[in-house]
Amino acid sequence: MTGLTVLPVEGLAEVRQGDVLADLIAAAVTLVDGDVVVVTQKVVSKAEGRVVALDPTLGAAAHRQLVENESVRVLRRRGDLVVSETAHGFVCANAGVDLSNMEPGTAALLPVDADRSARRIRDGLRGRAGVQVGVIVSDTFGRPWRRGLTDVAIGTAGVAAVVDLRGRSDTFGRPLHVTEVCVADELAGAAELVMGKASGVPVAVVRGVDPAWLRESSVRAEIVRHPAEDLFR
Repeated sequence: MTGLTVLPVEGLAEVRQGDVLADLIAAAVTLVDGDVVVVTQKVVSKAEGRVVALDPTLGAAAHRQLVENESVRVLRRRGDLVVSETAHGFVCANAGVDLSNMEPGTAALLPVDADRSARRIRDGLRGRAGVQVGVIVSDTFGRPWRRGLTDVAIGTAGVAAVVDLRGRSDTFGRPLHVTEVCVADELAGAAELVMGKASGVPVAVVRGVDPAWLRESSVRAEIVRHPAEDLFR
């Protein structure tokens, strides 16, 4: 790998339910084989109709009830903040229910299957633009023991979620026994640097990715840690 270029995709119109994201992206940017397209969860959820209205008469209680509905298990509570596990296996704040950059009185829910969403966009771009690309659906997560937020992958298609380096040697010739690199999260974080939280840019292209990373993948199968392996739940 000689270096990465991260390009914001600007000029996309407001996404509505039923919009075909692959068509919108292909019309806004010229892609080449090997690109990785990172798409924020918010626009995927909007296109897939994962937007719900909040009962204005219930106030904050409507949001709390929605979080409960989207959770399979609540791990911690502090005031209005809930850390819970979703049906996808994600452990995150408020079950991924998002009010930011949404019309007042509405909330966005996580896609039902973000891996499937990524595959749909990837296949659409291949058909529309004739290119072989990877796709990452990204979302903003907090991290235990560390302050601040970062974007991570919640769905992948055509690009590795995790690259397994076990069995290779480090720079001193010692064999690596446990090193598995979550490259999908790293690419999502890199893309967020040009998308930002308030700039209205929901898509970015990462160019120059190692061709060995371009393969079929799944966040759910590769990244989500099985509870039996989790020391903290």
